[in-house]
Amino acid sequence: MASISSSPRTVEDIFKDYSARRSALVRALTNDVDDFYAQCDPEKENLCLYGHPNESWEVALPAEEVPPELPEPALGINFARDGMNRKDWLSLVAVHGDCWLLSVAFYFGARLNRNDRKRLFSMVNDLPTVFEVVTGRKPVKDKPPVESGSKSRNNSKRSIDGQPKSISKLIEENYEEEEDEHGDTLCGSCGGSYNSDEFWIGCDICERWYHGKCVKITPAKAETIKQYKCPSCTTKKGRQ
Repeated sequence: MASISSSPRTVEDIFKDYSARRSALVRALTNDVDDFYAQCDPEKENLCLYGHPNESWEVALPAEEVPPELPEPALGINFARDGMNRKDWLSLVAVHGDCWLLSVAFYFGARLNRNDRKRLFSMVNDLPTVFEVVTGRKPVKDKPPVESGSKSRNNSKRSIDGQPKSISKLIEENYEEEEDEHGDTLCGSCGGSYNSDEFWIGCDICERWYHGKCVKITPAKAETIKQYKCPSCTTKKGRQ
């Protein structure tokens, strides 16, 4: 089961713990992949892949404690082994491994303040994910222009930086770059300039951008909107 590395408290300690566990998972799914594959026998009970702070990995049964001492990784990874293409199965395990690593890191970071959480995410985000390493994919930063002419349904729920609205602007190092990229963007309601510290929302009809506070939309409320129409576009439709 997952072990606690003397309960890391600082951003640096939590990141060190994250890096060690990540290295363990990467080794299990790359250099030690044949051994890992063999240990994930579908005939056995529910098995999990753990990464430990000493950079060792382990395939073992889940913790018996309820709730567990630490967030638990995906349960029963062995059951799908023989029912999938080996490469696809390893990719699936890698994705779940990334989710587990983040959950452990932010479990330790629950008491961090807002700025420290941003810094922790930034440090984590600078490393390739386990999935990217296992599949050989390179990290890609998508930065769609503000004046993009095509907004798919999937992209309709986003903030001005092109990221999903469910993800706040967590990468502190990108703030200055975002200011340069969107510096000419003005709020369609108050005319104010773009500020990376504020929540913005884009209209899927006219493609204008607005301060969330100006149109009374919070990040939480934005999560429930499939297609956002600004007050102006809503009024126009009502007149038709």
